[in-house]
Amino acid sequence: MTVTVRVPAKVNVQLAVGAARPDGFHDLANVFLAVGLYDEVTVTEADELRVTCAGPDAAQVPLDRTNLAARAALALAERHGREARVHIHIDKDIPVAGGMAGGSADGAGALAACDALWGTGACREELLDICAELGSDVPFSLVGGAALGTGRGERLRELEVGGTFHWVFAAADGGLSTPAVYREFDRLNEGVRVPEPAASRDLLDALAKGDVHALAATLSNDLQPAALSLRPSLAETLTAGREAGALAGLVSGSGPTTAFLAADAGAAAEVARALRASGTCRTARVAQAPAAGATVV
Repeated sequence: MTVTVRVPAKVNVQLAVGAARPDGFHDLANVFLAVGLYDEVTVTEADELRVTCAGPDAAQVPLDRTNLAARAALALAERHGREARVHIHIDKDIPVAGGMAGGSADGAGALAACDALWGTGACREELLDICAELGSDVPFSLVGGAALGTGRGERLRELEVGGTFHWVFAAADGGLSTPAVYREFDRLNEGVRVPEPAASRDLLDALAKGDVHALAATLSNDLQPAALSLRPSLAETLTAGREAGALAGLVSGSGPTTAFLAADAGAAAEVARALRASGTCRTARVAQAPAAGATVV
């Protein structure tokens, strides 16, 4: 028997970051929006746990037990007293190490697929609990849509979205390490009082109303200065996207993917075309949001 789960990328329309906690993490107010770029995770009964991957940047994906998809299978198997004897195959279309939660998506996808394959009957709360153990972004990859993440980002409150938003994502050459970006955030804010993170009321209202211009005016990412410090060339990509007609642009999560909000589908196509021609990014893709979370296909 084989089960395939499709799982979306994400963009952070707001990422408010607090000061470093004693455990090294940061409190967040993280407004996630799932977007229509997907990985597909297929699990098949096997003699032992094995991970394979195909697609763009597949060579950068670890195929051992550090892979979040493998860790998800092991965590679910342990809770239900069984062996994680599955072949996990990842068809990769979400940029790797790009700030769009591709690894987290694979973890959520493998968890949902193994749950269906094994018939464990795990409730939503159990699956979200396992997701939170795996990583801060994994619970949202399971849920999709839009949500406010607090704590490390793993405590979710689902949000209303009143319309469809059109995005362009510009992929950079190479990746950025999320821990390195947070370390740079801490360095840049050394000696500075970092305020407690809080969601923007105006941004939440813009999402609920489906108001693209209001959303563009309220996008924010506290990690952007750190990402730009580590990868200054991203500033050129942001400029190119805005000059091409994007309503707003920002670094997606910890980067180095940059995200641009467009007024409509036609504007998004034009921004993507201009970005590809600008020489400031490896490629540019269009996608709509919100998108559904992990879904058996």
